[in-house]
Amino acid sequence: MVGISFRFIANALQFRKTSLFFIPNKPFALNLFYMHQNRRSFLRNLGFAAVATTAASSTMDAWAETAAKKPFFEISLAEWSLHRALRSKKMTNLDFPVMAKKEFGISIVEYVNQFFMDKANDTAYLKELLQRCKDNGVKNHLIMCDGEGNLGDKDAAKRKKAVENHYKWVDAAKFLGCKTIRVNAAGEGTAEEVKKNAIEGLHQLSEFAAKTGINVIVENHGGYSSNGQWLSDVMKGVNLKNCGTLPDFGNFCMKHKAGNYFECEEEYDRYKGTGELMPFAKGVSAKVYNFDEKGDCVETDYSRIMNIVKKSGFRGIVGIEYEGDKLSEEEGIRKSKVLLEKWSTLA
Repeated sequence: MVGISFRFIANALQFRKTSLFFIPNKPFALNLFYMHQNRRSFLRNLGFAAVATTAASSTMDAWAETAAKKPFFEISLAEWSLHRALRSKKMTNLDFPVMAKKEFGISIVEYVNQFFMDKANDTAYLKELLQRCKDNGVKNHLIMCDGEGNLGDKDAAKRKKAVENHYKWVDAAKFLGCKTIRVNAAGEGTAEEVKKNAIEGLHQLSEFAAKTGINVIVENHGGYSSNGQWLSDVMKGVNLKNCGTLPDFGNFCMKHKAGNYFECEEEYDRYKGTGELMPFAKGVSAKVYNFDEKGDCVETDYSRIMNIVKKSGFRGIVGIEYEGDKLSEEEGIRKSKVLLEKWSTLA
């Protein structure tokens, strides 16, 4: 076999017993030829495999980098962030979704029923609101419902009435393309009494809402509901897939000082409470009052609390709810958006 080096013959002899290319019962010289040819093919294919592996590795690295940068939640705007403008008639509920998109670049909105309280059954009004959303590429997420009675009322008749009062908001939410209504688990009595009644009221309402595919979620909103353990126990008691929570970073005051709503006398730990409510969360309310010179929230450590949100496995919508008074509502919303975007890709 002219052209085959002595080194290759030596290697072939060493390789003979283990080579996948060795053909039994054939002359050794012929085997050397086959081995030489297959060795060249093997090395060439090995080179191709190395190139392919490198390319695949680079693609996976690029994909992983992109995935790491992708926010783990979407940002919505809660209408309450503009409550001063709405109450002063500088804008209306119909203006809200348009303003969210054009002024702040936010395409998901959360309504507050207080700003269209008499319109839940007004089909013409709801059609106009929905059309404005469609024209501006805005998605409706939820309606926050207040003023319809206590779902944890100790009086069975009043509790039933409160449940039925929410039916129209379930229907309005369905019409507008929302997925959810937010309600309150309020009532009078001991913690155990209110818990029992709230479970009953929420169960009835959630069963009704399930017929149209609407979620019923409870916010920590003062009183017993601001106790994360208490509200998580309520969720376990209701035990329905469409009933969940809306953890609010700033609503953990269980008792305000007498005569001063803005000072809290008894507050539940917001990080502990958020952690307790996240397993049931179908949304998150990112409350902000004030910012420091770096643009971070003064009241809440956003790095810490957003890590709690992410580690819970939540992959949904986080709503901006600016409630401060040191900045204009517009500026507060913009700074809140920057803050959320800052922490949206936490590892």
